[in-house]
Amino acid sequence: MSDVSIFLTTDRLVLREFTPDDAPLLADLDADPAVMRHLTGGRPTPPAEIRERVLPRILAAYRQPPGLGWWAAQRRTDGVFLGWFEFRPVRAGDPREVELGYRLHRSAWGAGYATEGARALVHRGFTELGVERVVAATMAVNAGSRRVMEKAGLSYRRTFHQDWPEPIDGSEHGEVEYALTRAEWARATDPAAATGAPDGGRL
Repeated sequence: MSDVSIFLTTDRLVLREFTPDDAPLLADLDADPAVMRHLTGGRPTPPAEIRERVLPRILAAYRQPPGLGWWAAQRRTDGVFLGWFEFRPVRAGDPREVELGYRLHRSAWGAGYATEGARALVHRGFTELGVERVVAATMAVNAGSRRVMEKAGLSYRRTFHQDWPEPIDGSEHGEVEYALTRAEWARATDPAAATGAPDGGRL
């Protein structure tokens, strides 16, 4: 991985910038109907759309501002591509509010990778990138994604409905938004700080 820019590493993951050569990896990920179930109803993203629209958008997002965008997730032990994480501004160029997202291969489900990557991004955002609020959204019926949001520290905020040109099964129940502010994260990370106890509570 010497020819790519590594963003961060966790116990089991390497998150790196995408490159123009990654189109086949993205196309393979989006070809799995189970992966796309709560996005398109299972319809794959055409490879041409990956090359001409999806990947160029990903590459253009880096450094606007620095440290935010989409990150290819690879397993540290063998470099296998597991999917991607999104951590990008809700409003272009403004790092104060960012959207958290993730899309992983089915083979990576249930192993805690999504939670591990999401937590690492939240920590990086609040400690280094000037993020004040993290938001995430998914279909209300997507229980797996909702669990990841909760394990990453986000909490349910609202249910909302959108007009989709091609509704998919479950869309009638709407979308849910989860969020976490820097202050909430700080209290959860260091409860003693919220009580005002000195030296982390050691009196």
